[in-house]
Amino acid sequence: MISNFQQLYFMAVDKITPKITPSEVGIPDPVRNADSAVAGLLNTVYFIAGIAAVLVIILAGYFYVTAAGNASQIKRAKDAIIGAVAGLVVVIMAFVITQFVLGRIG
Repeated sequence: MISNFQQLYFMAVDKITPKITPSEVGIPDPVRNADSAVAGLLNTVYFIAGIAAVLVIILAGYFYVTAAGNASQIKRAKDAIIGAVAGLVVVIMAFVITQFVLGRIG
């Protein structure tokens, strides 16, 4: 059972304690709605796909440079570069489309 003194104490502490929001101390606010959750997830996926495409382009460039005139290795490197660039274009287009759609909804 809470005594009158304890009730008075808790009421006083509640009045004098400053209310601090998470954003005031550098903690990001939790997700407020589904649109921001979807946007955050998609942005993460796009970022990872972009990094993967850039790494594939770098690796294929290395294969191209070290092919030493071998036609099959040159073709493999060129195909990898073309595929990575095409994938990067698809990721950029998907990003633009989802930003447009989420902008219209939100």
